[in-house]
This record gives sequence, C-alpha cells and structure tokens, in this order.
Amino acid sequence: MSDIEDVFGGSAEEETKTDAQPDAESKSSVVTEQTEEVIPGETEKMVTETIDEDGDVVEETTEVTRKTVKRTMKITETSATTKTTTLTTPAKLYGKDLSEYDDVDVESLLAQLSAEEITILAKEVDPDDNFLPPDQRCSYECTKDATGPLNRKQLIEHINKQAIETPDQPEFEPFVQGKVRGKKWVPPPRDARDIEAEEQIAIDLGEEYEHALNDATQEEIIDLAAILGFHSMMNQDQYHASLLNKGQPVGMGWDGITKSTQQKLFPMDPPNSTDVEESIKRVKDDDSKLIDLNLNNIKNISDEKLEQLFAALPQNEHLEVLSLTNVGLTDKTALLLAEAIEKSKTLRVLNVETNFISPPVIVRLVQALLKCRTIEEFRASNQRSAVLGNKIEMEITDLVEKNSSLLRLGLHLEFNDARHRVAAHLQRNIDRIGRQRRMGHLSRNYTIGVWQ
Repeated sequence: MSDIEDVFGGSAEEETKTDAQPDAESKSSVVTEQTEEVIPGETEKMVTETIDEDGDVVEETTEVTRKTVKRTMKITETSATTKTTTLTTPAKLYGKDLSEYDDVDVESLLAQLSAEEITILAKEVDPDDNFLPPDQRCSYECTKDATGPLNRKQLIEHINKQAIETPDQPEFEPFVQGKVRGKKWVPPPRDARDIEAEEQIAIDLGEEYEHALNDATQEEIIDLAAILGFHSMMNQDQYHASLLNKGQPVGMGWDGITKSTQQKLFPMDPPNSTDVEESIKRVKDDDSKLIDLNLNNIKNISDEKLEQLFAALPQNEHLEVLSLTNVGLTDKTALLLAEAIEKSKTLRVLNVETNFISPPVIVRLVQALLKCRTIEEFRASNQRSAVLGNKIEMEITDLVEKNSSLLRLGLHLEFNDARHRVAAHLQRNIDRIGRQRRMGHLSRNYTIGVWQ
C-alpha cells in the first residue's frame, strides 16, 4: 500500500463527484526496483590456422570467456477507482419537492376552494394580462360601502375647505421681496468673435428699397410678406386677407392677437335609405330601370343577402354600377363576388372600398376582371391590410397589364415600379378606346352621309 501512496501522493481510492460521469476504474504499472547480477560462464578456446609471410602454417589459440548478466526488475501494479455520483437537485418551494404535484389536477383543487379562499389566492397572484382592467389586476380592494351618489360640487367644496383649514408649513427663512436666495445664475460672457461677426452682417438693399420699406405701413409689409411667401411672419387671417386683396382686420397688426377661425359646421350626410331586399329582388327580376345600385355604408347587410345579390348578378343585363363601400364585405363573400363578375355582361363600375378583404382576395378580384371585359373602373382601397406587399402588387400589376378594358383602378400601390407600370397601361387603354370611339364616330357620320 505504501508503494501506491508514493505514486499517487494520496489514498488509493478517491471519491469524486461529477454531473454526468459513470464509475470508472484505471490501472498503471510503476517500476520500483531494478537489480543486475553478472554470472561468469565457461571459457572456450578457439584454434585458428593462418599462413604467415614465409608460407608456414601457424596455429593461433584464442580464449573466449562468456558472462551472463541477470537483470531483475520489480514492477508494482497500481489501480485507482473513480466513483461518480450524479446529483439531481429537485425543484423545491417552501422546502417541498414540486415533482410531487406534477399529476395534481389544478381544476379540481380550485373547485374545492371557497369564494373567500379564491379571493385571497387572487391577491397573491398577478395575472400580468394587459387586457384585464386595472381594478381586476390590483390586489387592493375597497370593502367600504358607498355613502351615496357622487356629488362633484360638494366634493370640490370639501377639498377647498380642507385646503383652507390646513395650516401652511412654516418656512425656515421668511420671504423678503427683492432678496435673492442662493446663488444667482449669471450667463457666461459671449465670445468677442461672435459679437464682431454679428456686427459685420449687414444687408445693403439700396436707397430706393430702404426708403420704400421705411415709409411702408403695416398692411403693405404684410401684403409683401404674403407675396414673398413668408408665412411665419403673419397669422392665418392676415395671409388670407392679403391673397383675397381685402383690408386687414382691425387690430391684426404685428402686435395684434388673432383668434382661431370659427369652424364651419356642415350637416351630417343622411343615412343610406336604400332597401336591400327590394334591390336584390329588382336585380333578380332584371329591372331595366335599375342601372346604378348604391349600398354604401349600410351596416346590417347579412352574408346571406350578399350571397343572394351576387347569385343574381350573372343573369342581370341592365346593372352597370355596383357600389359596396363600407358594408362589411369579407373574404368569403368577396370570392362569391369574383365568381359573379366573371359572368357579368353589363357591369362597368365596381366599388368595394373600406371593407375587410385580404390582399390575396383582391388579387382574385383583379383576376376576375380579365374574364369580364365590360368593367372599366374598379376600386378596392382602404381594406383590412393597409400595405399589400411587393409580391401582391407585382401580381396585380401583371394582371392589369393583361387587361385591355380597364380604364381606372382605385388601389394604393406603395412601390414606384407598380404604380408607373399600372398608370402607363391604363393610359394606353384610355388612348386606344378613345381612338376606337373617334373612328366609330367618323364611320357612322360617313355612313349617314352616303345614305343621304
């Protein structure tokens, strides 16, 4: 055992603690003693015959003594055992292991609590939910009963009375008018170079301009400022009076005080009184007098009524303008509208602004315009998504460039490339249709002239 201690410098077994190492055992060999022993052997004689210079045969005898060296090495084999212990610290709360509560049903425990115990538990837990009102998140609860309804006037009188009756706190040093307490702030001296630079700045307007400005009245200077665009030198009333060539209002000089312009009140637009059910019936019956159908800002149109309207559109041959602004149109009903306008024969203007249509469905509506060659104006801005995105705008641009009948498009395109391409294509459509109409007008006049 002493040999092992000499090698390791400690005990043979040493216990170590790690987190994830298994038990291991290692062995090593150490040479502790080495001896050599020489054993003499037998002497042998070797006779060799050689021929000398004279040609005579000479015998030479050589004695060889053999020795044996015996080397002894003492090898001590040592071993060390490493004991590994994996420590897993369980999560504890108030000295109790939390793993015992993994299989506990929280709902059943809460069902066993009384209303008072739930209230106490709620005070200890902060839900940290922004959607809860502050009075439900705060642990403080006023248990006092209300003494009566709130009387604001009486409350303000009570606060004023309490403030008057409360004595002022005495000052350690009485106030003396004109006496400076503490250190008075003195601005630092200005640099002499800045003062010299300001003195050197001078504008030479010439004798004529200086004489004209010195003799000018305030009204003339205000008019001149309005002409030159110096809006910061005047108020709104002075500016509009100068533009309209009116006299300046009394007391509206440089030192005058202007009041805000009285806001003009306009009457509210009357609500849309269109009968939805009657309009749907007229569309189904293909009423020849129903050319423009305006259902804007009617909030209570159900999806069933919209589905009935869109189902009747393909059979109608007189409706030309359909306005569905701010009617709560969703993706579900918008897809039905796309299928309806593909089969429409007379629809020229379609307006679905201010609804809840997603960008992919807007692309579907624009795609439906390719099959309906009669629609000249399509508006679908101000939807659920304020920004369409580059991918959607490029898809809309490609579809618009394939449409030869569309003349006006009401969509907010964010990227310049999409805006320029759409505008250029719509202008080409307008020019082409204008030429076709002029040619048709000339040919009609020529035909009438020939027949006459």
